[in-house]
Amino acid sequence: MLGSTHGTLTTDSRRGRVVACGEQPAPAVHGRPAEPDDLDVGGRPLYCEVPDLDRLFRPESLAVIGASDTEGRPNTGITRRLLDWAGRTGARLHPVHPSRPSVFGIPCVPSVADLPGPVDLAVLLVADPLPVIEELARAKVRFAVVFASGFAETGEEGAAAQKRLAAAVERSGIRLLGPNTNLNAFERFRDDLDGPAIALITQSGHQGRPVFALQELGVRLSHWAPTGNEADLTTADFLSYFAERPEVGVIAAYVEGIKDGRAFLLAADRAARRKVPVVAVKVGRTEAGARTAASHTGRLTGADAVVDAALRQYGVIRVDGLDELQDTAALLARARPPRADGVAVYSISGGTGAHAADLAAGAGLRLPVLSEARQAELHQWIPQYLSVANPVDSGGHPVGDERGRKIIDAILDDPAVGVLICPVTGPFPPLSDRLAQDLVDAAERTDKLVCVVWGSPVGTERAYREVLLGSSRVVTFRTVANCVSAVRAYLDHHRFVTGYRSPFDEAPRTPSPSSRKARALLRPGQQLSEHAAKQLLRAYGIRVPREQLVTSAAAAVRAAGLVGYPVVMKASGARIAHKTELGLVRIGLTSASQVRDAYRELTDVARYEDIALDGVLVCQMVERGVEMVVGASHDELFGPTVTLGLGGVLVEVLRDTAVRVPPFGEEQVRRMCAELRGRALLDGVRGRPPADVDALVEVVMRVQRMALELGDELAELDVNPLMVLPRGQGAVALDALVVCR
Repeated sequence: MLGSTHGTLTTDSRRGRVVACGEQPAPAVHGRPAEPDDLDVGGRPLYCEVPDLDRLFRPESLAVIGASDTEGRPNTGITRRLLDWAGRTGARLHPVHPSRPSVFGIPCVPSVADLPGPVDLAVLLVADPLPVIEELARAKVRFAVVFASGFAETGEEGAAAQKRLAAAVERSGIRLLGPNTNLNAFERFRDDLDGPAIALITQSGHQGRPVFALQELGVRLSHWAPTGNEADLTTADFLSYFAERPEVGVIAAYVEGIKDGRAFLLAADRAARRKVPVVAVKVGRTEAGARTAASHTGRLTGADAVVDAALRQYGVIRVDGLDELQDTAALLARARPPRADGVAVYSISGGTGAHAADLAAGAGLRLPVLSEARQAELHQWIPQYLSVANPVDSGGHPVGDERGRKIIDAILDDPAVGVLICPVTGPFPPLSDRLAQDLVDAAERTDKLVCVVWGSPVGTERAYREVLLGSSRVVTFRTVANCVSAVRAYLDHHRFVTGYRSPFDEAPRTPSPSSRKARALLRPGQQLSEHAAKQLLRAYGIRVPREQLVTSAAAAVRAAGLVGYPVVMKASGARIAHKTELGLVRIGLTSASQVRDAYRELTDVARYEDIALDGVLVCQMVERGVEMVVGASHDELFGPTVTLGLGGVLVEVLRDTAVRVPPFGEEQVRRMCAELRGRALLDGVRGRPPADVDALVEVVMRVQRMALELGDELAELDVNPLMVLPRGQGAVALDALVVCR
């Protein structure tokens, strides 16, 4: 049995499994009850089924509820567009209206019950969709789209209305898109383009326009899911579905709020398993953005530091602007896997090349110095006084012979080069025209990535509109910044998916013996004393100093002799959060008299501050090491989270931390270490020995296990400081704070 390990048993009638009183029933897994093997040790899903949305996007028949042909009415414009869409796709459209005999010449039925045959999709053009849902269920309609607004985005009353709608949809078995959505799913998609397609998900329809417009630049789009308020179908559902579509090469998303954090991560995990890149704008980096998104979609955006870490953890490429979303998605749709991670910059100007190389290196791209042999080859066609080490400066692309093409081919033939970036600051015919054509011709013969930055603000030049944009092998940008960020995302994505192993496959499913010991120590709604908190750590095998809890000065002296001088003495009580600030810590005590004095001082301070103590801790003093902090907390969106950072009394000042959402493996912990600004402290600085990073990793993994098993019962766990000793000597938790939910 998962969850609570004791108490009266009862039956979850919805799912037919035995649960303990107070335990939450297992969550449904996308349309079916979750089985025990689908759940981790904390009762969270490890698997989500992929919804079959084929007939939502490609219905053979659709009913338009509230269809109209009265000019000037909004429903008329929508009906006309749906008629046009049905005519292009071959779908049968059935207008439904209680008082109209026909709409646009098509016979109209008065109600859903009168539909002449099975219907895949119902489009609801009514202000109150709730009464229609049961009618659709009786007619066995599979999908519905609700355009109406006035739901969760409007406040408490609207949120209550959306909750009623969602409940009705769940009872009906229908899958619903919306409410507060639009017609983006029924746009005109070009069918004359080939290659991997972009599938688009947006919670705000207009925010997808720049990506949809990529079709005009020859980039294929296959689907557009405008999710709206997500009363039923969510961004996670569409991520899972698109990741399984063979024609989809990239998923681009504009996300305001995430409805279910675990479902979203499972969907991102599915895309990572299938090596399908996901590029997303996620609103909520700032407090202002979060407030606006909440008013728009009716959901919290989530603590952004946790959201950002969770996206990186599953390979989601987060970008800030719609232009970046457009450019990065286009590159990933067109580019083949890299042959090498080296980037070469080729330009006709030394200044242009230096600037582009500077931006590329600043973005973390590797610009290898070309070999002496390669440089000698390039100097056959480029004057000796120009640098060709990388960036390569031609001084002006040759236009009268084949030298220009030979230069580009030579750069691409270098085994260290996987990507070529060529910035063109503006049109300079005939040089820029010949350069564009040579780049396109070279790209056609190589499987390496060729990127061009066309810097002209006009964008009407033939070299740009016809030559560069007419090629499916060259990826063209308008800014160097977007180019280098897209190339970085491309290389990062392929590094990430190479050898990707899903953490959900190895997540613990059965409670450890430690969890039974730990639960006996928890006090719901209370903060534990340091002594009790360290007992909790001991239960999970985390090393703490030798220490004894005493209640008299004489006992403190005896304890110090057993622990071994020098010692640290600390007041211990459930209400103490910051002992140092309150003067409740004494360090470096080396004699019995100092211990007696310290005991009296600590208890006097506690009485003065009106702090109840359960005693005074006499602790082993541990000095040599790096002070770190390891913590666990409960995020309202993702559940348990684990934090690692530089610790000690300045932890709030330094704010040098990395966070992950369980489950994760040791490799993620090592990446957390690498993300810290103070990472060099673990490597050893100013003559200090390297720290025992392996021991640190082990502690983080044990805290993760604690978070998975007890996460719903722990509001906060902080191990600070965790003293990471020199390599091979382990790590010791010198202090701990535990607050129970």
